[in-house]
Amino acid sequence: MDIVPDPTGLAADFENMMHTAMSKQVADVALRVWTPQHAELKFVKQAAPTVEDLTGRRTQSGPQAGDYPTGAWGGGESRDYHVCIQVNPAGVGQEMLAARVSLVAGSEVLGQGLVRAIWTDDEALSTRINPNVAHYTGQAELAQAIQDGLEARKLGNEEVATAKLGRAVALAQQSGNEDTAKLLAKVVDVVDAATGTVRLKNKVETADEMALDTRSSKTVRTRK
Repeated sequence: MDIVPDPTGLAADFENMMHTAMSKQVADVALRVWTPQHAELKFVKQAAPTVEDLTGRRTQSGPQAGDYPTGAWGGGESRDYHVCIQVNPAGVGQEMLAARVSLVAGSEVLGQGLVRAIWTDDEALSTRINPNVAHYTGQAELAQAIQDGLEARKLGNEEVATAKLGRAVALAQQSGNEDTAKLLAKVVDVVDAATGTVRLKNKVETADEMALDTRSSKTVRTRK
């Protein structure tokens, strides 16, 4: 008979989650995104404190506008979102309003920001990736790599599991996600974190695997 170790980490997570839920001060908050007729909204994702794709949860809230539910928020809480919008091409030097993003609770607007697109013929500017976007794209990839790696390990596909979890180790180090790196180290032996070279551990505690699975969507904020 296998004895499952006490998953203290998971218990702490649950306690923290309950405490956070009970301290919420604003209920039913939504991210409202308005786009002009010439723009196409590709996706809306929460990037921090956890990765969550909100794209499929859209409800129409007005002409060319949609609401994406984000649940309840606590006082002083902040979250980061990644919005992708495609607009029609324009002339060099022209500026266009690509979207208006608002945080709303019922009929009250809690905050608002504008997304603008500016056309340039400067190749260095047009191909440069925004550091915040690059960071959170990596965090989303990290979460997916962990999920894929754990699933492959469960199915006995050691080659895929090693590759995916190795990639996760490299991404965790690159982004400074130390908590996830520590959890990964309980599932794999890290040979070289920078290159993602790892070996699957022969024996992994069930609680450690569960902890990595449940915490894989947690992200770290961009370095200021």
